[in-house]
Amino acid sequence: MRHSVERVLSKSGLCSRKQALVLVRAGRVRLNGRCVQDALEPCDPARDDLRVDGQRVAAAERIYVALHKPRGVLTTRVDPSGRPTVYGLLADLDAWVVPVGRLDGDTSGLLLFTNDTAFAELITNPQSHVEKVYVVTARPRLFDAALQRLERGVELSDGPTRAARVVKLGDRGSSTRFELALTEGRNRQVRRMVRAVGSKVERLHRRSIGPLELGELPSGAWRRLERREVLALRAAARASAEARAPGRRRGG
Repeated sequence: MRHSVERVLSKSGLCSRKQALVLVRAGRVRLNGRCVQDALEPCDPARDDLRVDGQRVAAAERIYVALHKPRGVLTTRVDPSGRPTVYGLLADLDAWVVPVGRLDGDTSGLLLFTNDTAFAELITNPQSHVEKVYVVTARPRLFDAALQRLERGVELSDGPTRAARVVKLGDRGSSTRFELALTEGRNRQVRRMVRAVGSKVERLHRRSIGPLELGELPSGAWRRLERREVLALRAAARASAEARAPGRRRGG
């Protein structure tokens, strides 16, 4: 099957589409012996000889990684201000991967990476409704009425949130600690939801994505997912999307 050179390069796990364009412009990509001038030129990786810096481009091994992102680390490749990024923690992973979604700098917890773009799209697609569980510490204290508002959904500047699942873990001083399970992933959504019910997030930690738990993985460490974990994530995303598909029959 023929695809653009830039797509073939990104699908191979060698680089992103943006980086592929840079490689083509630098004259580092050759297709069947000639220099590629247009990153959109069609290419069949099963038939054509595509090379970068003289090395044949082959389909990459699919890689799936779980990282325990610490607070203060950015989900970006390079920060102009020199702040630490997640890619510094993945320096010993000899492969090109992208984050599956993101966590803001002040949030810690489970963050996935992969070179499987179809997998990343499945997990992050809003229609998949993959549940993500956060442990939240908020100040001032949130009483039951406010937590129930979070469960029902609150109005934000970009529209109402979906119903959520809330489990109160306890109060300490003027703070409340609770779990919040969401099936959507808007920008800084948890912080904005907590603000909408009259409090402010002090600490935010993502504990799980679908059936995958962060577990005992130390802060700043990463590990490869097992095949069964990847299959479980895919199954959870597909089952949730199918259950919510328009016109799906319910009941017996």
